[in-house]
Amino acid sequence: MKKKKMWFSLILAVVVLVMSACSSNNASVDGKKDGKTVLRFATWDTGDTLKIQQDIAKAFEKENKDVKVQVEAYGDGFDQKIAASFGAKNPPDVMYMWDFTTYYQSLEPLDSFAQKDSDINMGDFYEGLFNYSKVDNKLYGMPAGFSTMVVYYNKKLFDEYQIPYPKEGWTWDEFREIAKKLTNKSKKQYGFAVSSEPDTYDLQGLVWSNGGSFISEDGKKIDGAMNSPETVEALQLYGDMVKDGNAVSTGGKNQQSASDIFKAGKLGMLINGIWPIQGYKDAKIDFGTAMTPSFGSKPVKGLIASSSVSIAKDSKQKDLAWKFVKFYSSEQAIKMRTADLPVRKSVVEETKVNEDPLYKPFYTMLEQATNTPAFLLNKNWNEVNRNLSAAINAAMLGQDAKPLLDKAVKESEKYIAK
Repeated sequence: MKKKKMWFSLILAVVVLVMSACSSNNASVDGKKDGKTVLRFATWDTGDTLKIQQDIAKAFEKENKDVKVQVEAYGDGFDQKIAASFGAKNPPDVMYMWDFTTYYQSLEPLDSFAQKDSDINMGDFYEGLFNYSKVDNKLYGMPAGFSTMVVYYNKKLFDEYQIPYPKEGWTWDEFREIAKKLTNKSKKQYGFAVSSEPDTYDLQGLVWSNGGSFISEDGKKIDGAMNSPETVEALQLYGDMVKDGNAVSTGGKNQQSASDIFKAGKLGMLINGIWPIQGYKDAKIDFGTAMTPSFGSKPVKGLIASSSVSIAKDSKQKDLAWKFVKFYSSEQAIKMRTADLPVRKSVVEETKVNEDPLYKPFYTMLEQATNTPAFLLNKNWNEVNRNLSAAINAAMLGQDAKPLLDKAVKESEKYIAK
């Protein structure tokens, strides 16, 4: 036991030293560099998107001659480095953020900054985005980027089978019929793709659209939500399509990804965010996008994958950090962030991106994204999610979802009660 403690102490000391070295990065101990105040900004971006962040930093410096923005590119190690920096009490002043339930206690609430700053128009941001950066009704991040989930469809296959392109208001019954028509197993061609091990997060829009949920709105109850008839029916839909042979299971061991099959022209429809759109263009696929279907007359609910910028609670220059966050949220900076969909209504109106047929469904779904995802409603969601994930993986193989979800609820209630 003593040896373990010694090793832990040694590892912690090394982490602190490494993070201190990373944070200095040629900046002096007093936070100055070449006579300028150093503001540290951490991002997970790499390549071309990192260049965008660096350009935004330079634009901020141009307006603030006495400031040097130190962009820290953490890449794939972002979460580990951020966690280590918080532990070492030496975090970046400003950082990209998404996992607010894990880190919110190390972040500075932004409500008071926004309320007393007349220069920022909070009403210009899409309201649903704030549901993803609040914990206990406190705001911990300003929206930076987002994607909703939409249906991608292969126009060539739709034309070949003389199927009209999807329109707003279509239903899951219609979706299943289309998937059936587009399936030709002799050609290894399928109407739809279902991940064999889906991220439970990505399924919430489907579940919400049927009136279900994984957890109650107050985050205190899963029995009657996670295993409700509405939740069961929504999840069973995907599993049944695989079992019926009208959807192909993807992403598992020795299985292709849905995107690769779509690029090969052998997949009629798949559901995804904004991320693969350029890859599909590069693959010369003639495709369109559509909002997800509805369950009869029930309203379609959108799900957001979002990123925000936050301020560290341990930052020694929070007013300057807010000034940078405000600049990062400005129309000027948003227009520079060409890799992201604009998060301000004024920029969307000016650029007319929501009038482009490919991008319009993302904004239609955004306007219908009013629910709060499960991980933001309960601090122990990671433990619950392990059981939920196991149940859903089995359901995607065609097993009956109801007993699987009942078991997940039974095994997870001890975490909800904590």
